[in-house]
Amino acid sequence: MTRVGLGIDLHPLVAGRPLVLGGVTVPSELGLDGHSDADVLTHAVCEGLLGALALGDLGRHFPDTDPRYRHIASLTLLEEVKALVEGRGARIVNVDATVLAQSPRLAPFLPEMAKRLADTLGLDSSRVSVKAKSPEHLGSLGRRDGIAALAVVCVEVAE
Repeated sequence: MTRVGLGIDLHPLVAGRPLVLGGVTVPSELGLDGHSDADVLTHAVCEGLLGALALGDLGRHFPDTDPRYRHIASLTLLEEVKALVEGRGARIVNVDATVLAQSPRLAPFLPEMAKRLADTLGLDSSRVSVKAKSPEHLGSLGRRDGIAALAVVCVEVAE
């Protein structure tokens, strides 16, 4: 049986934090604020995987009240989510993700983001797509108040 999950994440931009997306540190004067490294792209993929199997959300598994997760690399969280998914007998098929950011320009970093996500998930790079879209100066994302990401994932489970 095929199951699909949708993941969405959003974090505010602040000074004094690195901008990490898909495990890649992107040069920027602003970074994402959060308990972990605040990697919205990786978080969206995690949320999609958890959702595909109705396993709750990241906050349930990795609460921001737990100091173990303070500044943790989100790729480490993705490894743990992958183990949860595989522990349920599921196999990850593919990931399609989009980052919504006014700036910085992300196109040069997208292939490395996709590669890091694919490597972490044990997938061929042809099964992980990462795109970037501009909010065209609309709303809080367009004002550079934050960055958002969406991911759709497909998993196969034996039933």
